[in-house]
Amino acid sequence: MRIGTDGRVAGARYLPSPNCDLRPRGSVPSLLVLHSISLPPGTFGGDAIERLFTNRLEAGAHPYFRDIAHTRVSAHFLVRRDGALQQFVPVHLRAWHAGLSRWRAAEGCNDYSVGVELEGCDEVGFADAQYRCAIALARCLAARFPLRACAAHSDVAPGRKSDPGAQFNWAQFLAGLARR
Repeated sequence: MRIGTDGRVAGARYLPSPNCDLRPRGSVPSLLVLHSISLPPGTFGGDAIERLFTNRLEAGAHPYFRDIAHTRVSAHFLVRRDGALQQFVPVHLRAWHAGLSRWRAAEGCNDYSVGVELEGCDEVGFADAQYRCAIALARCLAARFPLRACAAHSDVAPGRKSDPGAQFNWAQFLAGLARR
């Protein structure tokens, strides 16, 4: 994997999201935030996640979508169940993925993080292909930015978020990062 000068990862399917803006002056990514998402909840595949992140989710397409169709959110990346990588926001921009958040003493994690969504939910384990892709992506990002930590969405928004959930195998992910 390689990040181009345009902030896009070569080989990732790019679907530009309008739900981003400039990072604050002098801010560079130092935190990787892992999330999980499935739309509707517990359902994998389809294009609902893409539609949500690109403001094209139709409220009437599913009862669950009524409450979220007008939400303006994004992430830098989505790792599908089969390990396919999609990108919505160039890494030099601020994606709107963490919301009201704090990592250690610093609030507003979107300012200094890269958001990676894994297609999944709290109740279902993640696929090996997703770990391989997420590890390769994290290594690529760490080669470009001074990433000092990796956190779960639940770590930066405790009590408000639970993802990527108890089924995410942190030992497998961190061991993969440690291997060269």
